[in-house]
Amino acid sequence: MIPGFRALVALAVWTTLGGIVAFLPSAEPLWVALGALGLVVFLGDAWLGWTTPAPDVTRDMPSVLSMQAHTSVMLRMTNRHRRTLQIELFDHVPDELETQDLPHSFRIPSGTEAVFEYRIHPVTRGTARFGPVEMRIASPLGLFDRIHRSDIETRVRIYPNFDAVRRYELLAAEHRTSQLGVHRRPRRGVGLEFQQLREYRPGDALRQVDWKATSRFQRAISREYQDERDQQIILVLDCGRRMRAQDGELSHLDASLDAALLVAHVALRQGDAVGFSTLGGEQRWLAPRKGPGQIGALLDGVFDLHAQPRASDHLSAAAQLMARVRKRSLIVWISNLRDEDGSELSAAMKLMTRRHLVMLASLRETVLDTQLEHPVHNIEDATRTAAIHHYLHSRRQAHRILETGGALLLDATPEKLPVALVNGYLDIKSAGLL
Repeated sequence: MIPGFRALVALAVWTTLGGIVAFLPSAEPLWVALGALGLVVFLGDAWLGWTTPAPDVTRDMPSVLSMQAHTSVMLRMTNRHRRTLQIELFDHVPDELETQDLPHSFRIPSGTEAVFEYRIHPVTRGTARFGPVEMRIASPLGLFDRIHRSDIETRVRIYPNFDAVRRYELLAAEHRTSQLGVHRRPRRGVGLEFQQLREYRPGDALRQVDWKATSRFQRAISREYQDERDQQIILVLDCGRRMRAQDGELSHLDASLDAALLVAHVALRQGDAVGFSTLGGEQRWLAPRKGPGQIGALLDGVFDLHAQPRASDHLSAAAQLMARVRKRSLIVWISNLRDEDGSELSAAMKLMTRRHLVMLASLRETVLDTQLEHPVHNIEDATRTAAIHHYLHSRRQAHRILETGGALLLDATPEKLPVALVNGYLDIKSAGLL
């Protein structure tokens, strides 16, 4: 039991009276009697507070959370005691989440249920564990507080942010994916699969006209094509030290995971098989599979990935990938490149492009673009701007070397990476490059 505010006030008053009694000896018996009465009251209140049963508590929340998405946690408390309870509540939330509205004080009348809801905000992926629900229960007179912990452990998984996947799905259903910045390029008629015959529409290419069907039906009939299906996409994610860079609330690794999941979702909708591999940190390999169930497998396989403080060996990762993947595939290689990576990464790209088509996505720090937008007022601003231009020039030179090795290169900030990757994938499909 912990003395409450009222107990401390009562003790302070009795002590103050003791100081006064020191100058009034005749009042000492009254002061002692008052102390004895207070002691009886204190002990009785402490006993009643100690023997009061704590409310039954349950915690309701999703078992899977999404990065950067606010979620509600609901605590239900049932008071089975015959008196109203005054409670201060605190939930032991793991470090991977930020919280609002805690701690919280309220009263629960006898025989009723109280529901308290608070908000959480995941900031780190992985597995998180909620500890006990802690309550400070006031004694009947409020002189003491009893600490009670309801041991209701809850484990949750914090997945990458798949809001972009949900939004793409909604917009795709209404044929409005352009609102995300995703654009379908006109097909070139190469590497495409025949889908169906339909009536000629203005704007159809002459080579689409099926002359036999036109002669048979006595009206213009066109062939309709779809992008080739049953192709293979391998997402390769760098988990080395450079991906620890932070852009706003997200690290480069978090932004890359979000982008990779969106590309995987789009590719699976296209009928392609999607696989996943890592380099530079913990080794993960998910064999390419088709179907909507593969998204769940990807989420389960990558939700606890974290960038490691070590250099990435691109050439070794490329050699392992070549040994694993025999069928010609689109390799989407996501990293944060520097000019010093040129020779090693160029060798890795040349190794993979012998059999596969490689799309290399290089993350560019948002702060570089932001700094270049600032006006130059003094020599310090001019020096900083010149240094950024020099860095970006070296970066473009390294990219050109990689492009000459046969890789398709994307240079994007973390915010724009998801749409850039999807557009790059759709361009490759439409052009029949794979």
